Amino acid sequence: MKRRAAVVRGILLLLLVVGATLMVEARFRQPNSEYQARRAKLRGMLDGPVVLFGYTSKHYGGEVSVFFQDENFYYLTGYNEPDAALLLIPERPNGKAYGGPNEILYLPPRDARRAKWEGPKVGPEDANASEKTGFETVRPFAALREDLVAVAKVFPAVYTALPGREENGYPHVATWSAWVRNAVPNNEVNNVTPMLTTLREVKSAGEIALLQKAVDASVDAQLDAMKHMKPGLYEYQVAARMQMIHETEGCSREAYAPIVGAGFYSTVLHYDTLDNEIKDGDVVVIDVAGEYGGYAADITRTLPANGHFTARQREIYNIVLGAQNAALDAVKPGVLMSELQGIAYQYINTHGHDQHGGTLGKYFIHGLGHGLGLDVHDPTDYQRPLRAGMAITDEPGIYIPEENLGVRIEDDVLITEDGHRLMTEKLPRTAEEVEKLMAEGRERAENRQ
Repeated sequence: MKRRAAVVRGILLLLLVVGATLMVEARFRQPNSEYQARRAKLRGMLDGPVVLFGYTSKHYGGEVSVFFQDENFYYLTGYNEPDAALLLIPERPNGKAYGGPNEILYLPPRDARRAKWEGPKVGPEDANASEKTGFETVRPFAALREDLVAVAKVFPAVYTALPGREENGYPHVATWSAWVRNAVPNNEVNNVTPMLTTLREVKSAGEIALLQKAVDASVDAQLDAMKHMKPGLYEYQVAARMQMIHETEGCSREAYAPIVGAGFYSTVLHYDTLDNEIKDGDVVVIDVAGEYGGYAADITRTLPANGHFTARQREIYNIVLGAQNAALDAVKPGVLMSELQGIAYQYINTHGHDQHGGTLGKYFIHGLGHGLGLDVHDPTDYQRPLRAGMAITDEPGIYIPEENLGVRIEDDVLITEDGHRLMTEKLPRTAEEVEKLMAEGRERAENRQ
């Protein structure tokens, strides 16, 4: 018996180790070949070299924060440490001679003092730097300026990320684009961001797998919120449980600041204070999702705090759901997001009324959806039709402050060759399904008492 028990314990220990190993591996970057293929595609789109910069140590607070890389830089390199840069060189133009490598990763030198606190980092002098990073050529960051000046003599145009929308905090793009202009003042400096947007819109199989893991963890957290929702909880308590589930299932962080808004705050789109007590009769908008392997989910459900929608809450809920389904039915390659927006708006504006007899279209005050990927609002050109491999959200909403009534239903959708796939299909969407799951959760809680 003792021998059998020891064997069983050994098997369980092995399963735990294997499970933990799989979770750790699942959170790691994709294979080097994935990033190499992306860089090759980008080089083929350009007539000049591109230089990009990762976030610097200014974005990293050591023990008070975790470093996360600039999304465009990570997309091309898979490198997730600060103070790095990338130089990509296309084929020779007009037969001009360029004898250097086509891609170079620039890394800061090893810092023995910081390594004692943060662990060892890959350095440009490491013998295995190429194997670890997937770049044949890895050089010290200090060599970048000289290399760029040499390459710029062969190519009249140089590409980098140029400032667009206002940056928060340290002006990363503005700072480094000014550095490039200063380094090659006689060259035309063009914006590489539109090309990167084109590449990032369509996800690879590996990206879709990571995005689905983010969705699955986020769905589990939403299911838990449905099962445990009750009057008397505080909004932050709901968010805290959901965040715990995200991290338990391998998410590295929240995809965005959690939104849990009850009563009047259900009508505030990006409400993030979360200090309100949830009361009997409230509806609660829960817009909370995790990020897995760098890829962000984005999911919203609206719940009745006491487990039962009032007649008015159900009416508005069903109108939002009808608009979501109408748009979802039209999702396929070739359709514009603006067309989907029009479908959802038309449905809302032709169903139901406010307290004054007015139509409800004016209470749908945001866009229907956006791209998903390395960023929760992934770069997307909305003037282009949807293509297979894109991931988007479908999230209509109605927000009526005078009734303390806001409803948003948000799901994540993958565009396929022949239509779409609902990535969040395991999460209930109808009012009846939501109430049933909430009732089951209350029943289990009562049986445990």
